[in-house]
Amino acid sequence: MEKKRHSKLAWLWENMKGYRAVYVLCLVGTVTYNVMHLIVPYMSQSIIDLFLSGEQAAENLATKRNLFWELIIAMVLLTFLRTAIVYLSCMGGEVVSQKALYRIRTYLFDKIERQDMHFYATYRTGDLMTRLTGDLDAVRHMIAWVIRTIVESLALMAATAVYFFYMDWRLALCLFAIAPFIFLIIILFKNKVAPRHRALREKLAEMNTISQENISGNRVVKAFAREKYEIEKFDESNTSYSQTNQKTALTWLTYYPYVESAANLMPVALLLVGGIFLIQEQITMGQYVAFSSLIWAIANPMRQLGSIMNEFQRFSAASDKVMEIYYSQPEIVDKPGAVDRPERFQGRIEFKNVSFQYADGKLPILRNVSFTAEPGETIAIMGETGCGKTSLIQLIPRFYEPTEGEVLVDGIAVQDMKLRQLRGNIGLATQDVLLYSDSIDGNIAFGDSHITPEQVVKFARYSAASDFIARMPEGYDTIVGERGVGLSGGQKQRISLARALAVRPAILILDDTTSAVDMETEKQIQHSLSELDFPCTKIIIAQRISTTKYADKILVLQDGRITESGSHEELIAKKGYYYQVVRLQTGQQISEQGPSLCPDAGAAEQQSPGLDAGGACAECGKEV
Repeated sequence: MEKKRHSKLAWLWENMKGYRAVYVLCLVGTVTYNVMHLIVPYMSQSIIDLFLSGEQAAENLATKRNLFWELIIAMVLLTFLRTAIVYLSCMGGEVVSQKALYRIRTYLFDKIERQDMHFYATYRTGDLMTRLTGDLDAVRHMIAWVIRTIVESLALMAATAVYFFYMDWRLALCLFAIAPFIFLIIILFKNKVAPRHRALREKLAEMNTISQENISGNRVVKAFAREKYEIEKFDESNTSYSQTNQKTALTWLTYYPYVESAANLMPVALLLVGGIFLIQEQITMGQYVAFSSLIWAIANPMRQLGSIMNEFQRFSAASDKVMEIYYSQPEIVDKPGAVDRPERFQGRIEFKNVSFQYADGKLPILRNVSFTAEPGETIAIMGETGCGKTSLIQLIPRFYEPTEGEVLVDGIAVQDMKLRQLRGNIGLATQDVLLYSDSIDGNIAFGDSHITPEQVVKFARYSAASDFIARMPEGYDTIVGERGVGLSGGQKQRISLARALAVRPAILILDDTTSAVDMETEKQIQHSLSELDFPCTKIIIAQRISTTKYADKILVLQDGRITESGSHEELIAKKGYYYQVVRLQTGQQISEQGPSLCPDAGAAEQQSPGLDAGGACAECGKEV
């Protein structure tokens, strides 16, 4: 359900749900122990005026000795009580901040997991990791420290101001006359530091992105011996981040002397004005001591304003990034009234005049594509690199929406289906395989964690992976490492195929999945796919004729259009693009004159006899 966007502080309050009463109680405790700061100076004033400097001090000391000790004991007990309240308030704030942090991080990860492909094309991995770590720490710090410090400073200043004006409004007014200058300095500081915190946050995201890309792409770096270049590239980003960090920190140091100087004027003002008032007996010695002992309660919060503003701007920059993801909505979602199809799909796929163009693209990728795959059929798609093959298959699980036309599964437009049910009936294996840092068994069972070990072995046999898995150190319990490091490209593709088969999909989509395996292994896989123990419609992107020739229908995609459609024999007979690919892959020249394709031909070059309608040598009849 879409959440209503709130202001930053209201957003924090929203995520304290369940712990709001605790947090309010902590803030009340913060106010309480700061107000209690006034009690000890008040008691000190009473002790001085009654028992030390007053006209009846000696008499009071003799007749009211119990009161003297009661005041002393009360001051000690109140100090311990105030310390306990401080401890509980700080601990409570920390607990609430951690609970809110957990809630936000969980929600963010859930939101990121449910985003569509456009989202992942927009945001870098390092940037997303920064939002889930460093930015969220700034949010936690806001709850645990910044808000509490603001409340603490305001409560302390307000209570002290009331007490000062109660004792002597003229002296209080002289002291507070310095405050406007401090507030002006803080406003100037805020305007200066805010953009630097935003820039600092971007520099951190950039540095994290470079780190993540280099760690995940370490093999490429080593293959091209680019370690020095990448180290220099990271060092440049790290230096830029460090310099921005220093500029941000030094911004406060630029303004700090002015704030500190203004705050230090308060004791000077008290010494001058308060001394005059004391000499003129306009205030008592007890009142002067009370002013003197509490002057820090005005000066310190003013000193802290800079740090508070600095941390608030850090939170502001971080929360902007976090809330951007928090309130983002995927474009591809279940529409209201989506068709409920809990039963297994039949697997009929139909493209009706489908055109597609990426949101940030200038030219269409697919143009008026139409074809039908009946349940159980195998459809092979062939075409040049960049002709739109992968874009076409990504429309079936609804990773993207067609700009025109419809994609239907079992006669229902995919836009009208529930995404979970649609994708739950599709098994997908891509050429670029991602395996998790888990066991081989865990990777194969990724789509269905309830399948038995026997079933895992069965699907590994289907993908011709069982033999090499059996030779692994710990068999199916072998940890493959991040992204399948330690496995060959062909091994990763076979595990990926087993993972796609393990969900027993009604629709199996293979995107050049056997490109990295040898011909014999590919033949095994083709045989297994034709002997599956469950009905399955197969959509296969392939460049090898050995993969496409056994398909029920072959689609040739050129410049986003289907230019040829038919079986292997039918397309050979048409002598179009597919026919030329067959001749190239089997070693025959494009021209009519060239080396013989005949398997029985000797080393000497002969004139090409060509291919018959079935793709066999026209001279000897053997497959080529």
